[in-house]
Amino acid sequence: MEVDLPTLPELLYLRRGLAQPGGKLPLFDLDGQAVAAAIVRRCLGRGWAEPWFSNPLKPDWLVCKLTETGRRLATP
Repeated sequence: MEVDLPTLPELLYLRRGLAQPGGKLPLFDLDGQAVAAAIVRRCLGRGWAEPWFSNPLKPDWLVCKLTETGRRLATP
């Protein structure tokens, strides 16, 4: 059985949710740049993250949180 593991950028993205209330994942990286949409989409598609809520002021921003699977993968 093949296990799908996150890439380093995906893992770093997921790990940032570990210390946030509710497992909220960041919209921006540590340099203040938007997290790449491809990273967010892959984490959503693999079930490591899930949409949390819609931002009415910024509807194109996808606010996500960790799933239990994502939390297990991200925990060192």
